[in-house]
Amino acid sequence: METADFLEILDGEGQLPAGADAVVPTCPEWRVRDLVGHTGTVRRWAAAFVADAHTAHRPLGDPPEPADAELVPWYRDSHRLLLDTLAAAPADEARWISHPAPNPSPPAFWPRRQAHETTVHRYDAEAARGGTPSPIAPNLAVDGLDELLRGFHARSRSRLRSAEPHVLRVHAVGAGAGADAVWTVRLTAEPPVTVRGEEGPAEAELSGPADQLYLALRNRTAVPRVTGDPSLAALWRERSGT
Repeated sequence: METADFLEILDGEGQLPAGADAVVPTCPEWRVRDLVGHTGTVRRWAAAFVADAHTAHRPLGDPPEPADAELVPWYRDSHRLLLDTLAAAPADEARWISHPAPNPSPPAFWPRRQAHETTVHRYDAEAARGGTPSPIAPNLAVDGLDELLRGFHARSRSRLRSAEPHVLRVHAVGAGAGADAVWTVRLTAEPPVTVRGEEGPAEAELSGPADQLYLALRNRTAVPRVTGDPSLAALWRERSGT
């Protein structure tokens, strides 16, 4: 996917519903006001890396606490600030990025990262509202799986580790134009090493349609299908939080 695609997705996904007191079932410790406050704070945090050319990590900080009537307008201002900042970002200035990516240039990295951040939290907001959630395009889901497996869990802070080595397969069935997408994840006492494709035998496989895996591997829904050693699926649920 191209940067313009991520910007379009970010723009389209960035609409969160009101109902500030509703419980967010996918994040049970949150109500919608907490979700909106977090998401808007992340928008401003990401925009600052790009606008101010920060080259080192900066903490997210605490979300503001505006009155419920002011929360959604504040969020929309945060969302628009991020979109405008990304659209104006020069490509040749170094800035901090949070994990490995195919294109580490900040004007490419941050639209991708925030498109997935927004998509996942849009699902959280729709879960709070109830009803049928909006669909997630297969190509976006595959890219999000790749970001999660080869980006987030390539970081030294990943807790997805095992004292004994194991091999886990992730298989998105019919992912974009009918093609499957496969990853091989090698688990050790160090951060996992993931390659795209089927590399050697695996002890367990997590599989299903790309959009369902996208949510399942972020612990929003159940994995559609687990074959092989079920303890590796349990290990994912317990230790894969990003």
